[in-house]
Amino acid sequence: MAKYFPLSHDQLKELTRTFPTPFYLYDEKSIRQNMREFTKAFSIFPEFREHFAVKACPNPYILKILSSEGCGADCSSLPELMLCVNAGIQGKNVIFTSNETPSQEYEYAAKNGNIINLDDFTHIEYLKKTLGKLPDTICFRYNPGPLKKGGNAIIGKPEEAKYGLTREQLFEAYRICRDEGVTHFGLHTMVASNELNPDFFADTAKILFELCAEIKQKLGIRIEFTDLGGGLGIPYKPDQKKVSYEEVAKKIRAYYDGIIVPAGLDPLAIYWECGRPITGPYGWLVSTAIHEKHIYREYIGLDSCMADLMRPGMYGAYHELTVSGKENAPEDSVYDVVGSLCENCDKFAVQRPLPHIDIGDLVIIHDAGAHGRAMGFNYNGKLRAGEILLREDGSFKEIRRRETIDDLFATLDLDGVSSFKA
Repeated sequence: MAKYFPLSHDQLKELTRTFPTPFYLYDEKSIRQNMREFTKAFSIFPEFREHFAVKACPNPYILKILSSEGCGADCSSLPELMLCVNAGIQGKNVIFTSNETPSQEYEYAAKNGNIINLDDFTHIEYLKKTLGKLPDTICFRYNPGPLKKGGNAIIGKPEEAKYGLTREQLFEAYRICRDEGVTHFGLHTMVASNELNPDFFADTAKILFELCAEIKQKLGIRIEFTDLGGGLGIPYKPDQKKVSYEEVAKKIRAYYDGIIVPAGLDPLAIYWECGRPITGPYGWLVSTAIHEKHIYREYIGLDSCMADLMRPGMYGAYHELTVSGKENAPEDSVYDVVGSLCENCDKFAVQRPLPHIDIGDLVIIHDAGAHGRAMGFNYNGKLRAGEILLREDGSFKEIRRRETIDDLFATLDLDGVSSFKA
């Protein structure tokens, strides 16, 4: 089954006359529909909120759309916190989950009343010293280590990951914060990324729920919310299936009823901080084929490169490719589809069966709406692509212009170099 794309070939060609490739395209209508489906599935809990992972698609237009659908935000840096303010996401609708965090970022989050999610035991004293006292709400990130089987190339095994507190540290951390006057508590974990098995998330929730019950029993502390992290995957490959939000919610609800309710912790708010499943399938990198090469393999060179979409070159991630206007043509050619970066890993597809590609063909790279443009970089002096939003009314809005050489050189002292004596 062909991957969804919101424009016909003629519509896409017309769009490129206004916005030359490469560019990212996002579909507002689909993002909204998907977010409503996500919210509906988890409405079986007394309180639920998705905190969109800003790192997945850090554009204030996208954040504002999601905010209007009831989303909060998950941030990991000062600029992400500032984007949320710009998009109107405020207070405890923002969770600040960072690591190795500079003091000024904690100060900004605290000033704005955001929930601070601490990644390490030593950060308790660091935060207290930074703010003068601990905030009234504290959350801790738990690393279950070998207790949680799984992990993948994106995050790694929990016991090898740099994130979170051990079980022993967690109990001592809550005790200290309770004694320091903290009155509201949360518990968070995230142990995998791009996971498609619903049982994985139910098992994660069970671990957190059992911890909540034990923390109440041993410390008298009532955890008010559990943040299940992100990690919900999307079907990048043709043989993969979309995760059923309803199935995940029902499996977690069963553990909620079996653990949280008897422990006297109901109502307990359930939070997510997903990015990939919210915008990932509804963003595309659109490029033009500008070169072909015939050596030991057949190559097609695009006008975009790994600097625009890092995932395939970084860890071999798969993205479906469509040649616009040739969706139904036979896939009778095999290509490495590459960019112009001076790195051999700059490949969007390796030995991929595709229709014959002519110079000038538009190539659509699917499922690029999360961790796509956001992970771009300027190695080789490459200028990153812009972003276009397809509005619900069918109009287009440029929500990020493409970079220019002036942008790239903005931090350099080009005037002073002429008088510099080497």
